[in-house]
Amino acid sequence: MSKRKTYTLQNMKEKIRMGMVGGGKNAFIGAVHRIAANLDGLIELCCGALSANAENAKISGRALFLPEDRIYTSYKEMFENESRLPVGKRMQFVSIVTPNHLHFEPAMLALEHGFNVMIDKPITFTLAEAKALQQKVEETGLQLCLTHTYAGYPMVKQAREMVKNGDLGEIRKVCVNYPQGWLSKATSADNKQAAWRTDPSKSGISGCMGDIGTHAAQLAEYISNLEITKICADLNIVVAGRALDDDGNVLLKFNNGANGLLMASQIATGEENALKINVYGEKGSLEWHQMEPNTLMVKWPDQPAQRYRTGSDYLYPIAKHNTRTPSGHPEGYLEAFANIYRNFALTLNAKQNGEIPSPEILDFPTAKDGVRGMAFIENVVASNQSDKKWHNFIV
Repeated sequence: MSKRKTYTLQNMKEKIRMGMVGGGKNAFIGAVHRIAANLDGLIELCCGALSANAENAKISGRALFLPEDRIYTSYKEMFENESRLPVGKRMQFVSIVTPNHLHFEPAMLALEHGFNVMIDKPITFTLAEAKALQQKVEETGLQLCLTHTYAGYPMVKQAREMVKNGDLGEIRKVCVNYPQGWLSKATSADNKQAAWRTDPSKSGISGCMGDIGTHAAQLAEYISNLEITKICADLNIVVAGRALDDDGNVLLKFNNGANGLLMASQIATGEENALKINVYGEKGSLEWHQMEPNTLMVKWPDQPAQRYRTGSDYLYPIAKHNTRTPSGHPEGYLEAFANIYRNFALTLNAKQNGEIPSPEILDFPTAKDGVRGMAFIENVVASNQSDKKWHNFIV
């Protein structure tokens, strides 16, 4: 690996300080974020507004051993108080881990107070909000990172580099499937994860496509280095009584003329988290499965298929940079999530030291990915409602 100061640890003198909005007691994704942030020892949680409920916010903060005076009962209070602290003590970025309808306001307020932002996907509730955040990021020069987890896997980065390097030739077709089965039956009101994801007032105009379809679309564009330009969508509500789609299929056209197919479903009975992508080029193709993430299959027309493995010496530098253990020691979801946090932290550190971060190595999903994700949601819904076969992908 290169020894450029822009992405090594040798010039990092202290941990990056993080605040958190949401993610309190019994919140699934908040704990995942904290594990990911802690994994490399580069980040410390220094404050939080962990719940909209004041009592729960206090209980959650104490459970995480936060100082009493930095356990906040609202994110507005947190941003105001933290911005008054000395530069060397205040948080440097905030991680926003709330349902979709509570993304935009805290993210915008954080940027206005001078704080960098880490945020769950989809980035906002509407495309207009996403564009406003992107504009604010550009105006302030601050960093915004979007947790499209699957972009953090070493073999996903290997696949992307192989495509960029021309190893597969010109890309002709991209197929990405994301079947889950956890919503294959009607759920009770006690299932908080299901409740807000199937509620238009909290999730937005799409259910399944907004939740996991956006992951599939981002992965397709990320690995292929292409952008979707046209879609033809068919969304379905399979479980009676739901207000939002729980299943869908989308035909794709890309900006180089390639075509593709995206399937996302949360009613695929018996499936766990079976995200899979195939990218077909003129010279060869590749295949990656999220549930077997340490293997990348590469297939050729005139020789046996090759099985690339995480931790191997033959991988591209970016794949090695995002690998922690020797080959044969599985790395998965938490490590991929942590790669996003680590690359974000190292980028903040480089900028703080007046250095230029290396986006080729320290890559992570940005506000641009967030805008395209929201555009995907709105275009898919519009296409589904249209009588026309093809719908232009409008951003």
